[in-house]
Amino acid sequence: MSIDFKTIRAVILDMDGVLWRGGEVLPRVAEFFAFVQQQGIAFALATNNSTKTIDTYVERLNHIGIPAGPDQVVTSSVATAAYLGQRYPAGTPVYIVGQDGIREELAQRGFVDDAERADVVVVGLDFHITYEKLRTATLCIRRGADFIGTNGDRTFPVPEGLVPGAGSLLAALEAATDITPKVIGKPETAMFDVALERMGAAREFTLMIGDRLETDILGGQRAGLRTALVLTGITTADQARTHDIQADAVFESLADLYAQWEANL
Repeated sequence: MSIDFKTIRAVILDMDGVLWRGGEVLPRVAEFFAFVQQQGIAFALATNNSTKTIDTYVERLNHIGIPAGPDQVVTSSVATAAYLGQRYPAGTPVYIVGQDGIREELAQRGFVDDAERADVVVVGLDFHITYEKLRTATLCIRRGADFIGTNGDRTFPVPEGLVPGAGSLLAALEAATDITPKVIGKPETAMFDVALERMGAAREFTLMIGDRLETDILGGQRAGLRTALVLTGITTADQARTHDIQADAVFESLADLYAQWEANL
């Protein structure tokens, strides 16, 4: 499998494991984005992380030399708020389990955090999760509130190893309610749909670059995009060779992808 870079007119990139790993910016990242801009290629950044606000991401991206604006950052919180905005009117009461990222996006859409009247329960990663929050969410769902998850990532990496992600909270609530949540983040297509609409890009000419086969690559394939896996994050070279999910191309890093793209113009 391979990618004809001459046909690519837009790119969507995951961030952690592609642009940086922990606190370390990976090589040639700023150069890649300068190249993309020079070629007139649209770009968006897409992450399943629902905890951080868009302004936080924009500040970090700009600090490392990536000229991204708010409309170029699509988090699972952005996609979740867009999904709800298409289906529920402003003013709809919701109960939110999550951090500032999802709270800010829902507030901007006019949703009201009100556990007593909640028509929808929205669950993302919450670093301050308590039994009381799980209890409240369970009661809301059991009395008929719709159950929405920002993303299904059961774990995420930290320097010490893997720790519980949003998917672990969804699993707890699914066990308590016997209701399966509607999950918005990758590998579902909602985030890709938002990014494509914002870029005005055609699916067949858009490349998804990510480090996880089960989210980035599978999601890109479901959305009808070309896919490139980089080995600077979660997926190992052995997994890339043997996994049922296969990207169109595999690269050691974004720097490697950039070098091959530049050489094939």
